[in-house]
Amino acid sequence: MVLVAVLSLAVAGGAAAVTQLTGNIDTADMTTALGSDRPEVVLPEDPNAGTPMNIVVMGSDSRDGGNGELAGGGEMGARSDTTIVMHISGDRSRVEMISIPRDSTVDVPSCSTTAGDTPELYGTKFNAAFSQGVQYGGDVASGALCTVKTIEKLTGVFMNGFIVVDFAGFSSMIDAVGGVEICVEEAIYSEKANHLSLEPGTQTLQGVKALDYARARTGTGLGDGSDLGRIGRQQEVMASLARKVLSQEVLTNPAKTLNFLKAVTGSLTMNDELASIDGLAGLAYSMRAVRPDTITFMTVPNEYDPNNAANVVWTDEAVELWDNVKHDRPLDSDPDDPSADPSGSATAGDGSASEGSNEESTEGDAGTETGAEDGSETEPTPASTEIKQAGEEAFTGADTTKVCG
Repeated sequence: MVLVAVLSLAVAGGAAAVTQLTGNIDTADMTTALGSDRPEVVLPEDPNAGTPMNIVVMGSDSRDGGNGELAGGGEMGARSDTTIVMHISGDRSRVEMISIPRDSTVDVPSCSTTAGDTPELYGTKFNAAFSQGVQYGGDVASGALCTVKTIEKLTGVFMNGFIVVDFAGFSSMIDAVGGVEICVEEAIYSEKANHLSLEPGTQTLQGVKALDYARARTGTGLGDGSDLGRIGRQQEVMASLARKVLSQEVLTNPAKTLNFLKAVTGSLTMNDELASIDGLAGLAYSMRAVRPDTITFMTVPNEYDPNNAANVVWTDEAVELWDNVKHDRPLDSDPDDPSADPSGSATAGDGSASEGSNEESTEGDAGTETGAEDGSETEPTPASTEIKQAGEEAFTGADTTKVCG
């Protein structure tokens, strides 16, 4: 969600686009009035150029404001059933979205909140870090800070910032781009997810229904009801949203782009360092060449917890994953391989840029024409016949995760 917001900034004009979202503005045609004899344009600068970035993205079910009805209402506090580490490579050629299962068995360190320090927790679920931070601090930011500290403690990887997206904001983002396209392989019905009902086939889901689909965990057609299955659906929704925002349908439509940015900027909680408009504009511009096939989605490698069948524990592969993130290597790189690309300019072997470039997905516009850096359009390539299992293995926004007849 935040990834596509950043990319939208690049297309919409960076800081200028964000400024338009602060209120109604009277405009004048300055280009025509002032002519061509003008100073040189200075492009926005990425303050972290050449440096990889790790941003923790969380979805919150806070019952505040417009979230109460969407979250089911009635409950106090806030939880995070979606946590993703977004790794942006130093050369800005690839983005990796790593989902952390909320039911991971972990130790949660003490953290400082706006109202004091929290106690340490041992052998608890990962999302307890967020909920405890909110409980002690009384605000979403405290939950986010405790989550970031927990991730750094677990992974040994520095996090540059955090972003929390609430339910109402997520729903508004989807509506702003006209919905997202999802492949439904079999009929779905979930009473707990606001009586979500979907027929088999390719569906265009609007905001609330897309939210229900991403959050649904139990019911007909939803697999074993595990958090891992839900993570797969969340990744599919995010991949579809990325494809939609990066498609010509949105990028060439200023109204849709600005509506999307308005939905994004009105629903986020961020750390101060990341929230700088100039910084976001620079980051957006440096990522202007990112395409669906250079965005990888995956889940932290895990297996069922032998001491608690309802939870999972991270495997040895997770250690390798975080080491690759820490050193800005493609996610499946072998650190002992001397031929490994230290710059991480391509994500070989996981279906991203090196193997699945511009593959067409049956779920959206991936594999269709994409804009080159000079503004020209490139030719689409044939669709891949390989089906990637979202939530279980790495896939890109251009890969096929399901097939609808």
